[in-house]
Amino acid sequence: MKRYRAIWISDVHLGTTECKADYLLDFLKNNTAETIYLVGDIIDGWALKKRWYWPQKHNDVIQKLLRKARKGSKVIYIPGNHDELGRQFINMTFGDIEIKNDLIHTTLDGRRLWVTHGDLFDNIIACAKWLSFVGDTLYYVILRINHFSNTLRHKYGFHYWSFSSYIKNSIKNVVKYVENFEELMAKEAKRKKCDGVICGHIHKAAIKKIEGVEYYNDGDWVESLTALVETRKGKLKLVDWHKKTLS
Repeated sequence: MKRYRAIWISDVHLGTTECKADYLLDFLKNNTAETIYLVGDIIDGWALKKRWYWPQKHNDVIQKLLRKARKGSKVIYIPGNHDELGRQFINMTFGDIEIKNDLIHTTLDGRRLWVTHGDLFDNIIACAKWLSFVGDTLYYVILRINHFSNTLRHKYGFHYWSFSSYIKNSIKNVVKYVENFEELMAKEAKRKKCDGVICGHIHKAAIKKIEGVEYYNDGDWVESLTALVETRKGKLKLVDWHKKTLS
């Protein structure tokens, strides 16, 4: 088992069919830390309100985290927008798990990193599946849809409308949204006189510097299957569990 100074996990979305609970359980089985931060959207209250879905593996994730807390790991839970009900219990402790609105993590070398889910600084609060690559097959499918839609539009007297351009512009808008979010989080961290920020929310794992401020996003356990860790030597890095063979 690998041991770290700290682990950050967010956007698990327990209570949804999209949650990759088996991968997270495998990660927790093989990794531990002095401090484990649960950075929001661990449970998807929005989805559970619409339809109850809670298989045994989702319960196992909760039990695994509680067990780690009992065995000595400091577990801190920072609610997000999908589990916002947890915010009414800020500064309380349940099952050895502390609930905080946000906090400052100090790295081994003394850097101050602001830890928050991120939704409170997001003007949209939108969950999207990021398209990082459009393959040739999908591209030609889009072109065929574009051709078919405009044949119908022409038949009924409508002007030409490019479906493929709409898709491309939508992707550009997604990219711009991510950039705006990252810049906003970095600015807020700087305002708080911190060296950087650690967040989740947008389901896009990243480590970068923005105008001298360190920006870390730990990703999610729906698509990217990543966690952020601080090694025992003080290095922060992303751990990608997507390609792991489940033990």
